[in-house]
Amino acid sequence: MPQLANGIRTGMAESDAALISVIIPTYNYAHLVTRAVDSAMTPPAADVEVIVVDDGSTDNTAEVLHECTARYPQLRVVRQANAGASAARNHGIRLARAPYALLLDADDELLPDALEKLRALLAANPAVAMILGAQISVYADGRERLRLPTPVDAASPRELTRRYLLTKRISISHCCSLFRRDLLLQRPYPENLRGGEDIPVFAHVLVSGPAVVTNAPLARIHKHADSLRHDRQNEEQRAAMMVHEVFAGLPAECQTLRQRYAAQRYLSLFRSALLAGERSTARRYYRHALRLSPLQALRWTYLRKSIRLLAGS
Repeated sequence: MPQLANGIRTGMAESDAALISVIIPTYNYAHLVTRAVDSAMTPPAADVEVIVVDDGSTDNTAEVLHECTARYPQLRVVRQANAGASAARNHGIRLARAPYALLLDADDELLPDALEKLRALLAANPAVAMILGAQISVYADGRERLRLPTPVDAASPRELTRRYLLTKRISISHCCSLFRRDLLLQRPYPENLRGGEDIPVFAHVLVSGPAVVTNAPLARIHKHADSLRHDRQNEEQRAAMMVHEVFAGLPAECQTLRQRYAAQRYLSLFRSALLAGERSTARRYYRHALRLSPLQALRWTYLRKSIRLLAGS
């Protein structure tokens, strides 16, 4: 198999015209990455390229991916020094050649007809910026649940931003979403964030062009404990960084929502502190959110928690 100067092993000629690039970032998922690769490569398609970015794995991922390239000569594999999932996704997006990209996590899998459905949707909607599909959530105990995508009707960028960031009426996930690659290049995944790094990217794509929603399930997403979600170290600093990164990629008309979103981040910290039993910290976070945006902080889902907190003080 040819070895290119940039470290990519590939059997695909540069002249091949890909429509969809499936990008699989992986770190120490040697026991699962083959399943993800198989789901994207079966059956092989001339208009689909698959790129795996090994983010400096220390297990036997390199050997497993070598076996994958033996079975799929057109598979592209690149290894980078460990830099995190955002850096791996950005690397794959830069290497990709197709106009559309699907970011598939190494522990998840596409359904057998997912790429065929996406191909048909692109043919019917050539100007689309994003396609959102359904997913099958698979839990550790074997339970499965079909999750349908939320509607995304035509609205102003500000209104779409409000629904996505503040009222949570729009949900976007990796693995069952397809994005225009040029938009991902415009707003790369922020490599300074650890956790929630997809939110700035999804917000940018959402306001940059029309979205198509399909109730067809596209992926099986395997649910497991996410240690980053419970990592509360430097949480206020990370919340401020998140607000900065999200609004750095949004147009001027959306900037009026910045303070409300900052309040929303403090409300998330408030909820985490409550769950951890840190009542004084939770009280401080809620008061800060209230100062930033009474409209956001007085939403009933948060107000009732604050009432209980004060009643128990």
